[in-house]
Amino acid sequence: MTTTTAEQRLRTRDIQPTAMRIRVLNFMIENKSAVSLTDLEEHLSRADRTTLYRTLKTFLEHGMVHQINDASGTAKYALCSENCTCSYPDDVHLHFYCNSCEQTYCFPHLGIPKYDLPESFIPSHGNFVVTGQCPSCPS
Repeated sequence: MTTTTAEQRLRTRDIQPTAMRIRVLNFMIENKSAVSLTDLEEHLSRADRTTLYRTLKTFLEHGMVHQINDASGTAKYALCSENCTCSYPDDVHLHFYCNSCEQTYCFPHLGIPKYDLPESFIPSHGNFVVTGQCPSCPS
């Protein structure tokens, strides 16, 4: 993605474009799977961990990404579609965690079944993860 396009995408979410935010956004766009803070640190080796964390937090607060708590025990982040509102339950969808390569994939087109919680339970977000083996990993 070009810098100008990345800047426009950030501005659409009311995020001030900075060089680091543009780099993080471009890295996330290039990846086919969700990324962790460690993934960003390894790819953007000159970046400070705190800056990367704050960038992810800003993206999360503005609906640019959503957080996935998968079977790895590490929070991962996936880009939201441009029209995503990150609202519950409308934008809750399936994620797949590969036990072999430890990648997490986001499937926004695969919603989760509707369910009725007892009335005293008030959900604010949802996370649905299926684990197994992805097609890239040998059986």
